[in-house]
Amino acid sequence: MATTFWKTLFGRRIAACALSAAPVLFAGFCGLAPSKVAMAATAAPADESNGLLALDQSMEALVARVTPSVVNITASWRADRRETADDENQFDDSPGRSFGPGSPFGRGFVPPIERNPRPERGLGSGIIISPDGYILTNNHVVDGASSIRVTTSDRDVYPAKLIGADALTDLAVIKIEAGGLSFLSWGDSSKLKPGQMVLAFGNPYGFSFSVTRGIISALNRPNPTADRYRPGQYIQTDAAINQGNSGGPLVDAKGQVVGINSFVISPTGAFSGMGFAIPAEIARPISDRLAREGKIVHGFLGVSINDVTPENVQFFGLAKAIGALVNSVLPNSPGEKAGLKSGDVITGLNGDPVSNAGELQMGVVVRQPGETIRLRVMRAGQPVDIPVTLEPISGDPDRATAQGKASREVWGLGLSDLTPEIRQQIQLPLGIAGAVVRTVRSGSPAESAGLTPGDVITSVNRKPTGTSAEAAQELSNVPSGEGVLVLVWSNGAQTFRVLHPWEG
Repeated sequence: MATTFWKTLFGRRIAACALSAAPVLFAGFCGLAPSKVAMAATAAPADESNGLLALDQSMEALVARVTPSVVNITASWRADRRETADDENQFDDSPGRSFGPGSPFGRGFVPPIERNPRPERGLGSGIIISPDGYILTNNHVVDGASSIRVTTSDRDVYPAKLIGADALTDLAVIKIEAGGLSFLSWGDSSKLKPGQMVLAFGNPYGFSFSVTRGIISALNRPNPTADRYRPGQYIQTDAAINQGNSGGPLVDAKGQVVGINSFVISPTGAFSGMGFAIPAEIARPISDRLAREGKIVHGFLGVSINDVTPENVQFFGLAKAIGALVNSVLPNSPGEKAGLKSGDVITGLNGDPVSNAGELQMGVVVRQPGETIRLRVMRAGQPVDIPVTLEPISGDPDRATAQGKASREVWGLGLSDLTPEIRQQIQLPLGIAGAVVRTVRSGSPAESAGLTPGDVITSVNRKPTGTSAEAAQELSNVPSGEGVLVLVWSNGAQTFRVLHPWEG
């Protein structure tokens, strides 16, 4: 009897709990008397004393305040000039492009061949950063566009002109002729914490002026590309970011911009819980200089760096695994001229702490050549202060960009450097060096010669090319109208191929 009674009572208690759970949030795990449960279920207040309603109203007010400063950007390209093998644009919003599965930060992923031309029109987002019409967006949203249109939240449409762009940080500033515009203020991305609520604004898939809510999932995510100069420190968020969100703001609870939505990591190209934004610490100074000067020349230190780790910290006389470890110093670089040495650990820049290699890289890349920075260095366990005068990034970045574009336009090739991950993926023997083919433009000389993504170009006109920069240089040096001989490793063997000139 006792057993039956308690089973019956317990069963009723569970039933009452299940019925009352939704309206009363389990009524204290069903600890209330039945009459109090019923009262709680029917007495939900409809005023601002309700915490959920107050949160809802605060979100509505925040979205209403931010939306007028977000714009829809439509970029158009001439069909015969749209670059389809864009080896510098790692954050492309074109359908089907992503970093791919099995590659958490994009390293080693070789995307499929692009058989069809990329769209003649693309959608993105932007942020009004001044009342007189300056707008910040991603470089890949407007890169190479023949025309740019901006639609504001009140549905006014303006033609826009490109003021300046920076491929390295993937940022660009455009301008419309308008005044009295609502604009957003900057927040401090250095004070963000995982778990903090953020909102992402933009125009995903052409659904204009959308907003999603999430949290900061992680901070200081590294550069996911093969470009060793590109700064990392990306903000990771689970606020949904999709194609078309690029260039839109990631804002905090104050409505201040803490990041610029830039890319997702996904096996499908659509949002799968991992969106990434450029931190305001990078976006703000770069956008200011682009708006003021129309171009960016980045500072260059000339050192190869990594994080200090718990495994190696004991060898550098440090109590904690913090700082940027100098692996090597480039000859005749600013770092060598200042006296930096392999094994130095850089722990400070201009009085601010440097916790890891990404922080140092970010601190250098936002500064201009000619600026002198003060580095705090731990050398053999002893602190040393070293001033370094920055120089432009080695090689002429404008020339390197021009060479890369020439290889895309003339030959239809997108190239990148080999990484250990790519080498393993394509099963390339250790003795072979070269530039890996990342993309091939449809109808191009490269496609006609049978090149496909994953092939490796080891020489151009019989001259060895160990990196993508060397291959791009040699391809750009070919006289107009002449063909070029390339040695290609493909499917386990090397063969010579001839690329015949084609103007597309």
